[in-house]
Amino acid sequence: MGPAPAGEQQRGAPGEPEVMELAQEGTGKEGKKASSKKRAAAASPADGLLQPVKLSRAELYKEPTSEELNRLRETESLFHSSLLRLQVEELLKEVKLSEKKKDRIDAFLRGVNQSIMRVPSVPETELTDQAWLPAGVRVPVHQVPYIVKGCFRFLPPAQVTVVGSYLLGTCIRPDINVDVALTMPREILQDKDGLNQRYFRKRALYLAHLAHHLAQDPLFGSVRFSYTNGCHLKPSVLLRPCGKDERLVTVRLHPCPPPDFFRPCRLLPTKNNVRSAWYQGQSPAAADSPEPPTPHYNSWVLQDTALESHLQLLSTMLGPALGLKDGVALLKVWLRQRELDKGRGGFSGFLISMLVAFLVSTRKIHTTMSGYQVLRSVLQFLASTDLTINGISLCLSADPTLPALADFHQAFPVVFLDSSGRLNLCADVTAATYHQVQHEARLSMALLDSKADDALQLLLMTPKPMIRTFDHVLHLRPLSRLQAACHRLKLWPELQDNGGDYVSAALGPLTTLLEQGLGSRLHLLAHSRPPVPEWDISQEPPKHKDSGALTLGLLLRPEGLTSVLELGPEADQPEAADFRQFWGSRSELRRFQDGAIREAVVWEAASMFQKRLIPHQVVTHLLALHADIPDTCVHYAGSLLDSLLQGLKESSNTGEEALAAAVRCYDDLSRQLWGLEGLPLTVSAVQGAHPVLRYTEVFPPAPVRPAYSFYEHLRERASLVPRPDKPCPAYVEPMTVICHLEGSGQWPQDAEAIRRVRAAFQLRLAELLSQQHGLRCRAAATHTDVLKDGFVFRIRVAYQREPQILKEIRSPEGMITLRDTPASLRLERDTRQLPLLSSALHGLQQQHPAFSGVARLAKRWVRAQLLGEEFTDESLDLVAASLFLHPEPFTPPSSPQVGFLRFLFLVSTFDWKNTPLIVNLNSELTVEEQAEIRSSFLAARTQLPVMVILTPQDRKSSVWTQNGPSAQILQQLVVLAAEALPVLEKQLMDPRGPGDIRTVFRPPLDIYDVLIRLSARHVPRHRQAVDSPAASFCRGLLREPGPSSLMPVLGYDPPQLYLAQLREAFGDLALFFYDRHGGEVIGVLWKPSSFQPQPFKASSMKGRTLLSQGGELVMVPNVEAILEDFAVLGEGLVQAVEARSERWTV
Repeated sequence: MGPAPAGEQQRGAPGEPEVMELAQEGTGKEGKKASSKKRAAAASPADGLLQPVKLSRAELYKEPTSEELNRLRETESLFHSSLLRLQVEELLKEVKLSEKKKDRIDAFLRGVNQSIMRVPSVPETELTDQAWLPAGVRVPVHQVPYIVKGCFRFLPPAQVTVVGSYLLGTCIRPDINVDVALTMPREILQDKDGLNQRYFRKRALYLAHLAHHLAQDPLFGSVRFSYTNGCHLKPSVLLRPCGKDERLVTVRLHPCPPPDFFRPCRLLPTKNNVRSAWYQGQSPAAADSPEPPTPHYNSWVLQDTALESHLQLLSTMLGPALGLKDGVALLKVWLRQRELDKGRGGFSGFLISMLVAFLVSTRKIHTTMSGYQVLRSVLQFLASTDLTINGISLCLSADPTLPALADFHQAFPVVFLDSSGRLNLCADVTAATYHQVQHEARLSMALLDSKADDALQLLLMTPKPMIRTFDHVLHLRPLSRLQAACHRLKLWPELQDNGGDYVSAALGPLTTLLEQGLGSRLHLLAHSRPPVPEWDISQEPPKHKDSGALTLGLLLRPEGLTSVLELGPEADQPEAADFRQFWGSRSELRRFQDGAIREAVVWEAASMFQKRLIPHQVVTHLLALHADIPDTCVHYAGSLLDSLLQGLKESSNTGEEALAAAVRCYDDLSRQLWGLEGLPLTVSAVQGAHPVLRYTEVFPPAPVRPAYSFYEHLRERASLVPRPDKPCPAYVEPMTVICHLEGSGQWPQDAEAIRRVRAAFQLRLAELLSQQHGLRCRAAATHTDVLKDGFVFRIRVAYQREPQILKEIRSPEGMITLRDTPASLRLERDTRQLPLLSSALHGLQQQHPAFSGVARLAKRWVRAQLLGEEFTDESLDLVAASLFLHPEPFTPPSSPQVGFLRFLFLVSTFDWKNTPLIVNLNSELTVEEQAEIRSSFLAARTQLPVMVILTPQDRKSSVWTQNGPSAQILQQLVVLAAEALPVLEKQLMDPRGPGDIRTVFRPPLDIYDVLIRLSARHVPRHRQAVDSPAASFCRGLLREPGPSSLMPVLGYDPPQLYLAQLREAFGDLALFFYDRHGGEVIGVLWKPSSFQPQPFKASSMKGRTLLSQGGELVMVPNVEAILEDFAVLGEGLVQAVEARSERWTV
């Protein structure tokens, strides 16, 4: 779909060669080649980075030439900037045909013309007598009813004409199609061929005979049938060259009648050309029952008559103007990236070309405009004009016999008339597709108006597949159920008009029904019909039900999504009967607090997870009630990933309620801290600094009530400790709260003295909270743990000047200088930046309720890949936040599922090496400030971490990624995301069901050199594993939460403690990877550099053995002894140590 995003071509980042093995494994041979290059160039830290071009003084101040001045003037008047012009020119080079390929295509077209004219004639027979057809070919239409009047004979075409975008020079790669019109001789056709599909049957027989003879011609590699724009009555023949040029071009043959053969007055949208008696096989209708009009049928006939006139119109309008052609090419790329030009009912490239011609004729586009200006003008027109209400026409004639626009609006949802005034070019475009085009045009205009540097890349180089664009997606399958829907909805005239295509007949009424039912919950409803695949000429044509599934996409409004009530009219209003009829048994009378008695529908939804799925209830209820489509035929993909956020026994919620309960408890505690009496200094601020308090903790804490028999008691400290004979107790993580005290001259100015004063405050806090509020507290020098309503909070007292004091460095002469130190940076991050970030993300959650689910799914996936230790909570939260603050070219996600897919896309395509991820929290940064941040980033790139995430509070240093990830870990994440995204999207778009949705969450274990298997007995979060265990161990908690007088065991996670020991002991030899959420395996990767023989040093013998090499003693890692040490260190926790690779034995 167009050129790949730039990020895909510029992945990776520089870094230490010692950890290269991880990235190699995921990328196969290419990865190994790349790694060898990286090792060779390891001395250059700026390798692969964008560098400014250095010019000499003479070049820098050289006078511009007249050609350069003209180009600058053009750029100023026709484009936003020079960068934009370069981007547009490069894109057009990518998608346009080269002259060499045009020559080869022209040669093939000459051969096609000669082959067609050599096809022999066939004598005249009845239309129903098809015995003359050779055995190897089938008629490419469904002949229902089979009996039809008329005769047919084959004669070579009177004229063979190339039509469409190839001649105009506006066709775009990668799929080059050339349309060829074959004008059938008048002798083949009869006066009344417009009636009862006679013309379409003759057209199909003409193609069948043609295809049989062309298939024997050695010029063609393949001869196949296909439907034109998905219309089952209008097949075409597809011809492809043989040999190496097989993929060069596809020539589509379209038979058409001679000019002026059909009388235009018989093909108006109000006329009938398919008789009910013939179509339904009944006796002729009574004279007083009028025949229903067949506007779509009539327009399909008219389309064939207008192929050449449309080409002439476009040639006249676009012919000499290169900018107009460039604009059409850009618009086709725009449509293709959004999948708007696919299948029946799509907004095709031909339509967009005609729209450009219309805007030229109305002087809204000038022939001197650049391609970019044409793109903007057309998008502006689409965004601001509604063709479903006010149609447009290319016809300039004032002929009174022409039908009025109102006649077309009555017959078609979207109206755009051609120059004859009789053919609606948008006859097949559905209202839903047009509204989607309008919506996309509005988004695109907003993006272009922002004048962002990457606007063109987001607009034309970023694909927008349905599953990544819409919050919920549903598949209707099998399509044969829509036949029953047509019966239920009484769509006989529509079936007659569409030639029996019940999918097209039912599509409009079904989308209208669902739009009405979803009401304020819905922003946009779109549909996607997979294009009917082409078929061999010896096969029967595909049936309507063979085109897979009908897929609907729902773009939801977050503000109306979670309402459980559909409020209807008052009981005595005339509208009440319509409301009851629409909702059926779900409608009931209810009395409200204001005394009104109204019709209402109440949906069953207790948790936020269930409320997000109310659209599923609405859709299944309305389809069953009005269209006879049972819920077994509706495959709904809206919350399939939410199960990854559910506990073992929590199938009805995804933790939002538990997070809200924890936040309410924190709010209550902060009020108690504000109101404490007896503190020497008053509290100036209370700020949360934990993922729970910004709604991004993957598995939120539940109120704990320990079973005392499971623990040993420390009476003097009123605490519990684990018992060795019991399984590891439940993991309880305290939630950090920063408590700022007011400034005072009494605070000491020495860092150690401040620490002691803070420790005294921690003790005093514990005393006062116990005395005044009866809370169980445990004080330490750095914090106070508080047990409140089953939740544990860790309160840290902060003094605002302490980071400043830690920066002070006194020289021997007594001079004081300020310099950042690791301690001051850490304290500033923990007490100032982290609370500010938590507060901003808490606000983002209030604005976008889906943020919590997206951030939690993202962290769940990264940790499931065993990479969670390398990425801080805050960095992943910020990446998730960027999907809401900078969603372009999408809208902000309203479901965790679509947000997670976009997270994978962002991670896998973002150019981490040359671009900072700017997360504009609270919209504090202006466009100019963001540009300044980018330029300062490029200047300081080599001093910055591999992954740079900047915010309004952190504009230069990327605080949250200072300690990781390394270049190789980031590259591994990029590779995993790029592999997971297509797999997951394919699963979610499979109408038969997604299969095992957890596949992409399972880590690839084959890349590790050693696997350390852990005992589930001592994994406290065992139940949180991706593949939830059928049974687990009791963790010492009572089922019913209640008051507890003893502090539970805090932060006790044996695998994490074991990991810390492994890293301390063997961090110079290996990397260790683990999933904290119930992982039962630790992956170990040896560092290649540590296996280089080292000179003997007695102080560095740990984990190494001596070898004699060239007469000298050298040290190499003793792998067997190290593996034994792994098991000894983890005795009781480690079940087995598996050496998976022999590469590192020495």
